[in-house]
Amino acid sequence: MLGIIGIVVIFVMVFGGYLLAGGKMAIILKSLPFEMMIIGGAGVGTFMIGNDIGVVKHTFKDMGKVFKGPKWKAGDYRDLLCLLFELVRLARSSPVAVEEHVESPGESSIFSKYPKIQADRESVELICDTLRSVSMNYDDPHQVEEVLEKRMEASLHHALAPSHALQTLADGLPALGIVAAVLGVIKTMASIDQPPEVLGKLIGGALVGTFLGVFLAYGLVGPFASKVKSVVEEDSHFHQLIREVLVANLYNHSTNICIEVGRQNTPAHCRPSFVELEEALKSVKQDAA
Repeated sequence: MLGIIGIVVIFVMVFGGYLLAGGKMAIILKSLPFEMMIIGGAGVGTFMIGNDIGVVKHTFKDMGKVFKGPKWKAGDYRDLLCLLFELVRLARSSPVAVEEHVESPGESSIFSKYPKIQADRESVELICDTLRSVSMNYDDPHQVEEVLEKRMEASLHHALAPSHALQTLADGLPALGIVAAVLGVIKTMASIDQPPEVLGKLIGGALVGTFLGVFLAYGLVGPFASKVKSVVEEDSHFHQLIREVLVANLYNHSTNICIEVGRQNTPAHCRPSFVELEEALKSVKQDAA
């Protein structure tokens, strides 16, 4: 909703201010289709040249994040801590029993309590692979932490590719606007023998190209890129929490301490209070009893 409001504010303030200052929309509207064809078409072409098909598809998919915001909400972080509590506690009491949940998370009675997390492939694989490494005696906390860090860095780099692609496009749009403006000037020079009122409209139409390139770059595409990046980085905290809890488990801290480490590493605006988490964990213990 905030993204939609922002777009409306941009258009109202820019074009409203232009009209209140005595500007006329006729010149802009007449030139807009052609300038948009030049700038927009060239922008799409350069975007396709500079990125592979995976990034292109991922970018269009991520555009929705500008309006939806982060995937993981406060309740999801609380659910994740409860899920990890159940798995860590079970792994401590019965390493064999936890294997069925790790090997088949889609059929796990524990994972099924948290369907949103269960549906997220990256989160489930991160949890299961780490717990599986313990059963393989790959339990050196430093090694596991390093492996998880590299894995998460690679995952974040991949997830940030669309925002980088959008930012590159935003950086190029002003130059494409100049290209459109130069073409408009060339067109104007072909009509140099026309009266001033005709030349004025032609020059005004040419300058629409410069305006459009800058407006799209700094008013829309650039902010879109920035928002996508911030959402992706915020969602990455969800996976960082998984790492913190499972690495704490490898250091043989008590289950409650492991979960508290995770709670403390939860982003402040999503962090459940100590009392709230205790109540959630009590419910988990009662269900398991």
